[in-house]
Amino acid sequence: MLTIKQNLQEVMKGGNPDRFVKQYEFLDIILELPSDASMGGPGQEWRTAWGVLNRWPEGQIGGFPVHDDENIVIKDITKWRDYVKAPRVEFSDEEWAPAIEHVNKIDRNQKYVAPFIAPGVFEMTHHLMRMENALMNYYEEPEAMHELIDYVTDYEIRWAKEIIDHIHPDALFHHDDWGSQISSFLSPAMFEEFIVPAYKKIYGFYKENGVELIVHHNDAYSANLVPYMIEMGIDIWQGAMSTNNIPELIKKYGDKITFMGDIDSGVVDFPDWTPEIVEKHVKISCERCGKLHFIPSLSQGLNFSSFPGVYEETDKAIDKMSKEMF
Repeated sequence: MLTIKQNLQEVMKGGNPDRFVKQYEFLDIILELPSDASMGGPGQEWRTAWGVLNRWPEGQIGGFPVHDDENIVIKDITKWRDYVKAPRVEFSDEEWAPAIEHVNKIDRNQKYVAPFIAPGVFEMTHHLMRMENALMNYYEEPEAMHELIDYVTDYEIRWAKEIIDHIHPDALFHHDDWGSQISSFLSPAMFEEFIVPAYKKIYGFYKENGVELIVHHNDAYSANLVPYMIEMGIDIWQGAMSTNNIPELIKKYGDKITFMGDIDSGVVDFPDWTPEIVEKHVKISCERCGKLHFIPSLSQGLNFSSFPGVYEETDKAIDKMSKEMF
């Protein structure tokens, strides 16, 4: 029987896996990286290290930035330097200790050590200034947006250096949502101009420094951006929703990138979920996407579900499909 890592590698290269990869089983995600940000849960507010106020309303499944006049960080994109200050990247040994302790317990023969980075470059632009402001500024103030993105990219690379020096990861799990369920937020041309160069630098830096596997979370429609994902150095697109027509993308790009998702969280991960609903959607995904260049997974951006039991039930249903199809 192949190890978890070996089985993933066979799936990615179109070789001979002996089972489906079960969601995030190949990643040991490091959530204990040191940070100056506070964190909150349902019914709470907290500020990120960039000064963005987040609010998680009771009864909702996540938080989002607050963009009223008082709390919006960038009030005028042409004066962004007056408002934006990147967080520090240098932390004491004591602050690094929890992450290092976690890493030291990981069997690297079985799993990839993967720091968790969020929000991504595009998300950072709209977290700092509101979505509609960001989208307008890409058109109306491209020079200032390029400068801001360069600043965020520079921060990401300085932070990457510290992460690599302290925990020597062999994978990266990086978030950046690029669309709704049916469309990308930016046109491919605009995405190529603003976002691609940033990620070529960031992901290039990680790869040059021993990180083998770039896993990028983007639970959205982005079928029109896949060639750019490949150019950036993304190995696995996690969160690939079914609206992207994953079987078609596997046919077209599977030799260059692996697709992780196709089980939309919104369809199975809700208050009245049942094992039967989960099993039905896992079966559909596994049968239509096949065994290679595909990892059946919830589109959720971490290895859990919003409602208790859904993630574990999805694992069970994938095991069942492995027995049927391998």
